[in-house]
Amino acid sequence: MIGIFWKNLLVAGIVAIMSIPGAVVAGDQVVTEEDGKFFNAESEPTYNIREDGTVDWYTYSGFRRYHSECHVCHGPEGNGSSFAPALTNSLRTLTYSQFIETVASGRERVTADGAISKMPALGDNVNVWCYIDDIYTYLKARADDVLPPGRPTKRADKPASAKAYEKGCIG
Repeated sequence: MIGIFWKNLLVAGIVAIMSIPGAVVAGDQVVTEEDGKFFNAESEPTYNIREDGTVDWYTYSGFRRYHSECHVCHGPEGNGSSFAPALTNSLRTLTYSQFIETVASGRERVTADGAISKMPALGDNVNVWCYIDDIYTYLKARADDVLPPGRPTKRADKPASAKAYEKGCIG
């Protein structure tokens, strides 16, 4: 499954740089776009939210996947729970690589009161790993306060490349 991560990085590295007019993108950085998927200046996946509130397909997909796999522990909208951190706070400082590593390998820490907090490794869960970039872009948009709570009301259509990738990843 880690091969998917490297494939995504390779794709991100070869896309052509272009400006995206009317987009609200992480820190107004120059981004690249390939068939509806957006990348920041570091070739990491990012969100694209147009002035009318339309979110890119992958961020919308991230909302769906987050709520199917992650919100049970990390709470609705990524705001945390009594036993898992608020990812909207974590993604303000956590890098993309750190996010990938944490999700793939899991994490264990001891809280201030001595309790053990453990996130399982999800690198072999195709329902997470095949959509890891989508989940990241959704949470990053929430962390950057550019995506309000709730299901996005407008979304871009699902690109053909997303359908092909999904079929190849999940089968």
